[in-house]
Amino acid sequence: MTDALLANAVQLLGGMVLLWIIAIGLRSASFIDAVWGLAMAALAITSFVQAEPSDAALVLTIMTGAWGVRLGIHLLRRYLREGEDARYRKILPPPDDRFNFAITALWKVFLLQGVLIMLVSSPAQVGILTARAEQTVPTWAWAGVALYLVGIFFEWVGDWQLARFKADPANTGKVMNSGLWRYTRHPNYFGDACAWWGIWLAAMSIDPASVIWTLPGPIFLTFTLVKWSGAAMTEAGMRDKYGEEFAAYVRRTSGFIPMPPKSA
Repeated sequence: MTDALLANAVQLLGGMVLLWIIAIGLRSASFIDAVWGLAMAALAITSFVQAEPSDAALVLTIMTGAWGVRLGIHLLRRYLREGEDARYRKILPPPDDRFNFAITALWKVFLLQGVLIMLVSSPAQVGILTARAEQTVPTWAWAGVALYLVGIFFEWVGDWQLARFKADPANTGKVMNSGLWRYTRHPNYFGDACAWWGIWLAAMSIDPASVIWTLPGPIFLTFTLVKWSGAAMTEAGMRDKYGEEFAAYVRRTSGFIPMPPKSA
């Protein structure tokens, strides 16, 4: 397993360096958001290729691949439509300052993202690589699959509802507060967390002794979705943009875990 994980890390590092070179040419780095999901899907597939063939490993690969490809395509389309994300304009020097932009983007975006991709996707990689030959899907894995499907529902439907809302010119300047967004301010982030906790639970049922060490993966992902680059950073911008309308939305709507909205 160690050799396979090392091979995955080396391939990921090579891919990140190549993408960094592309970012220098484009003078833009925020396409890395799309790489986040696609890279995890690729790591699951490369792990499966190196693993003993089994139904258990196949289920984990499908779970990770479906999550990663859908998210990657969604974020790539958003990047192509909207351009550079404001978050990256804040953390990187101006693209015209080629040297400082390149150096900062290398360590602060691409290498850091590579480390975090390995960390967050570690449950899937380790679970796939430790599955025994011809191992069937353990009974407890289905609990992880169920949680994963709840997450996929919230993530996919939440993103779809938000995209439809933004596409309607009548909603310009308004806060999305219907559908799943009526019960949580971040159904997509909540779904993301559920999906990876589900993957971790499914992997744990395959080889608990090995997968337990990957627990920092879903813990870190949940932290970043709630407190770091996910909900916290998104809401900081929305407070400035929408003012009292967003403040009222915050008062009546759960911040992360879906709950009935509070009365006015």
